[in-house]
Amino acid sequence: MLSTDDIVHLENLSTEESLLFITEKISEGVVFSTSLGQEDQVITDMIFRNKLNIKVFTLDTGRLFYEHYELLSQNNSRYKTKTEVYFPDANDVEKYVNEKGINAFFHSVENRKECCYIRKVKPLNRALEGAKIWITGLRSEQSENRENMKMVEWDGDRKLFKFNPLIHWTYQDVLDYIEQHNVQDLPLHKKGFISVGCKPCTRAIAEGENPRAGRWFWEESQKECGLHSK
Repeated sequence: MLSTDDIVHLENLSTEESLLFITEKISEGVVFSTSLGQEDQVITDMIFRNKLNIKVFTLDTGRLFYEHYELLSQNNSRYKTKTEVYFPDANDVEKYVNEKGINAFFHSVENRKECCYIRKVKPLNRALEGAKIWITGLRSEQSENRENMKMVEWDGDRKLFKFNPLIHWTYQDVLDYIEQHNVQDLPLHKKGFISVGCKPCTRAIAEGENPRAGRWFWEESQKECGLHSK
């Protein structure tokens, strides 16, 4: 596992160097969850281009934009690999929809969080079974909830380390990497969709708005679904 010295060392490495260090330190059980957003596309490129021993997976909630599926297909073709896809339990979705309605998440924060739990959190927990290191594309400037997150954190509930290699990156850093390495990203980003989730729950943001403002735009909340909440 990671020692205190390892964690300090990671802070002094470049992002690509840190990913390589992680895989050298932990030979099995390193996983990366991608939502196919711009940050995640950066990490995906680093992993596949360097042929790192990291399992890459994504969550298909059943309500994504068509563009997500196109980009997933493009990734698999470009890097000659396959990103693993995890789906929600069909029985959970059927029960929720039949009891509360297909768009019940609009009616209350509780309904929305339950939908996120069924479609995202439970599949994530399955994907993380047996993992030792969970890599994410989180950045501190994305939201208030993420401002104080560290590069390496211990997830006590899941009993694994959470590694956030882009936590100190700016959005401009992300855009620069995408341009320099010709990384494909969602066409939606150029239409004002900076943080992209499920289609019914995402809108484009106006200039100057927080990147997470377009997520669950009808409610006042921390703009989190439960995947990365403390």
